[in-house]
Amino acid sequence: MSQTVREVVLARPIADPPRADDFEIVERALPPRPPAGTLRVRPLVLGLDPWVGQRLRGRHMGEPAPKPGERLPGEAVGLVLSSADPRFAAGDHVVGHLGWADEAIVAADAVRPVDPAQGLAEHLGVLGMPGLTAWAAMTQLASVRAGDLVCVDAAAGVVGGTAGQIARLAGAAVVGIAGGAEKVRIATERYGFDAAVDYRTPGWEAAVPDGIAVHLENVGQRVLDVVVPRLRLYGQVVLCGLAQHYGDGSVATLPVGPLVGKRAVVRGLVVYDFLPRLGEWVAEAAPLLRDGRLVEVRDTARGLDAAPAQIERVARGQAVGRAVVDLAGA
Repeated sequence: MSQTVREVVLARPIADPPRADDFEIVERALPPRPPAGTLRVRPLVLGLDPWVGQRLRGRHMGEPAPKPGERLPGEAVGLVLSSADPRFAAGDHVVGHLGWADEAIVAADAVRPVDPAQGLAEHLGVLGMPGLTAWAAMTQLASVRAGDLVCVDAAAGVVGGTAGQIARLAGAAVVGIAGGAEKVRIATERYGFDAAVDYRTPGWEAAVPDGIAVHLENVGQRVLDVVVPRLRLYGQVVLCGLAQHYGDGSVATLPVGPLVGKRAVVRGLVVYDFLPRLGEWVAEAAPLLRDGRLVEVRDTARGLDAAPAQIERVARGQAVGRAVVDLAGA
């Protein structure tokens, strides 16, 4: 006999940043046992990133938008309830695109195992792709050294916050750029940045210091135009995200003249290039997270019904820290 479970899906195709009323909850019938090569999984924590809102509109990495009624993107940590693959057993924990659902049948090849002793939500943040993104930016694409001045925007988010902490552990001074007093406080008091600038404050540009050795860009044009002229000679810029442009559809352009004048190096970052090295990062980061040298700030909604409103908050830039939905503790 099949079992009925609930799942959040798109109610209709969307072209604008997602809103809570763009979604609906449907019921699905799942088989009592997973077919060969699959797992029956209960999602426990769902992670929601700005790229999810882009993907829902078909504007992320050339991937098609999900159709109404199809499984939605977004990584989740889940508990294996039953397995039809020899690599996994009931009681294992996995991470992957499990859907926004009470339970799901997923291909075993589409998930990776995680250690619950290291946390659950942590594998969607510092120990997951956001943390890997920060590590790749600071240590692989840029070369942060002791005494450098590092600038990070979207500084209260998990990518920016982790990147700044990695830079400080390397002996650099870090200035963050964030929107609003609460996010500035998180950057300085929780992540330990040396300073943070609120771009919503008139005249904020004057507070961004000169001599920046490395800048991690997560926002877009309004920050690039301010930071690039403040790079030191041979400064480095890592282009990671363009949150400013996700919502309004505008196009970011590089300030080429100042980049040439600064003899700057500009690199684009796509985290998927570094996924084979995720284990390397987790082995380094887990002890730092455990003893408090790395900190993760979360914005947690509770229950499957809260997921649509949470992705709307993410799309509006209202989430503070790593946005997740706690599906287990509702």
